[in-house]
Amino acid sequence: MENDASWESFPVNYFEVGLVENELLSKEINGGKCDMMVSLDAVLPDDVLEKILSLLPIASILRARSVCKRWHSVVHSRSYSWMNRLPQKPWYFMFTRANSPTGYAFDPNLRKWYNFDLPCIERSNWLISSSHGLVCFMDNDNRSRIFVCNPITRYWTRIPEPPGACLPDYSALAMSVDQCARSYTIVVAKSKLLPSDLLQSELSIHIYESETGHWVTPFMEILVGWRGGDEGVICNGVFYCLIHRTGVLGNADIRHGLLMYNLSTRSSNTSIMRMSIPVPLPITCGRLMNLKDKLVLVGGIAKHDRPDIIKGICIWELHRNEWREIARMPHRLFQGFGEFDEVFASSGADDLVFIQSFGGTALLTFDMKQRSWKWSVKCPVTKRFPLQLFTGFCFEPRLEAAH
Repeated sequence: MENDASWESFPVNYFEVGLVENELLSKEINGGKCDMMVSLDAVLPDDVLEKILSLLPIASILRARSVCKRWHSVVHSRSYSWMNRLPQKPWYFMFTRANSPTGYAFDPNLRKWYNFDLPCIERSNWLISSSHGLVCFMDNDNRSRIFVCNPITRYWTRIPEPPGACLPDYSALAMSVDQCARSYTIVVAKSKLLPSDLLQSELSIHIYESETGHWVTPFMEILVGWRGGDEGVICNGVFYCLIHRTGVLGNADIRHGLLMYNLSTRSSNTSIMRMSIPVPLPITCGRLMNLKDKLVLVGGIAKHDRPDIIKGICIWELHRNEWREIARMPHRLFQGFGEFDEVFASSGADDLVFIQSFGGTALLTFDMKQRSWKWSVKCPVTKRFPLQLFTGFCFEPRLEAAH
């Protein structure tokens, strides 16, 4: 792992402090020189100030909004400069799996960690999906409480409970933001094993539209030999989720598949299994993500004789229903995680993929555009006891994203 211990840690109130001092300007009057106290703020029109601030890193913008009421108003104006501001690299939020949603956020632009806490949730055991600055949380215990928030502005709202089974065995959550319509879609896929035959499961898909404020359940099917899981994503108007084969243990057969459901047509007459796609290799801990409207799968490559043990990590991209291998983690980087568990956290946005072991705080990024791997600077989180677990997710830091 990168031996750079010069990480910087900033508390939450780091973004809420700091004042800009008035500049002392000199002006000649009648051949003499007169010192005048003139505020830079007073000579900049709103549109110029807005343009200047919009070019700053998001962390600097958050501090700038605390300078005065005018700057705060400009930052939150949602005008042209903010709506058309080029997105910055996604942040990665890391926390320990404990009864607290606090942790640290890594900013790959400035390569710094910030103390960070999440609004609206009281612990870390949640299913999470993010899209264009908004993050959706679903309580992993009862699968009924759902929130949508902007972690940067800390605005949040609660979504009505989804229909379907109250306590499903497995649930997958996915969210997609339509920036043009300023709306979002949430999909929850619920899977419940049938008591009469545990090799069969009922899969139902539930869709929530922020424009209507209502849920619909357009699809339900009994899967034979398969069950749903907890991994889902929306890409180009299609909901994808990983499914798991039931009753297969102790061998390296393909144990996962990919289901797809078109959110535009919302067909209820065609079997979803007929359109399933096998995963490229026997994998463990598959993670789906939408990177610039491309479906990407990150998975641990399972050993042939021990399918529950990871021997490496690979990244694939789906192209016309076929998987293309993009990269395999070099063995030296794989070893850099230390003792790698059979599960790991991975999420991505824009061109970045983040990979983190549940058993440690080492964070590795892969740039899809440059095809390069890079360790983050050292995370300030310390492991307090041997069985302590960590997890995380990425999100795009945006001020203009509204729920």
